[in-house]
Amino acid sequence: MDANYYAHPSAIIDEGCEIGEGTKIWHFTHVMPNCKLGKKCNLGQNVVISPEVILGDNVKVQNNVSIYSGVTCDDDVFLGPSMVFTNVINPRSAVNRRDQYLKTHVGKGASIGANATIVCGHDIGEFAFIGAGAVVTKTVPAFALVVGNPARQTGWMSEYGHKLKFDASGIAECPESKEKYELKNNKVTKIAAA
Repeated sequence: MDANYYAHPSAIIDEGCEIGEGTKIWHFTHVMPNCKLGKKCNLGQNVVISPEVILGDNVKVQNNVSIYSGVTCDDDVFLGPSMVFTNVINPRSAVNRRDQYLKTHVGKGASIGANATIVCGHDIGEFAFIGAGAVVTKTVPAFALVVGNPARQTGWMSEYGHKLKFDASGIAECPESKEKYELKNNKVTKIAAA
């Protein structure tokens, strides 16, 4: 085992994987061939990372999560307990569709709540917030808050994970960080500090 990361003795790490410094891989987790895990990631108990999945730095994967081939996650992504990605839009046991995997990309800082399902082929924008149990069936914009089945957008979130309240001019302030955001043409952008 590489001294730069920790893997519990019950974890299985297949050949060809790159694992960043400071990453922790816990009980009964399986990292399949040719995955790339960034620095300081944390993979909880009973996680499955399918072949060729890419995770950025500081990705937190909670217990019982399945990340299937075709998924990439940028830095600082949070994947809640028992959430799941799919990779085939119309699976059948008797039909091999391994050549039809659809890709899903999760942007920097996005959070996906417990028991959520991300249907393949739909990207999650940076700092988006997917509520617990949501079923995502379409692309989610940056900073969007989506909940329900099927998931529907109910607002916008700050980088610190607070729901934003926009004034008449389309400006909102995060109550924790005091950073300001602008809503224009149904898109949210963070306003750079002066």
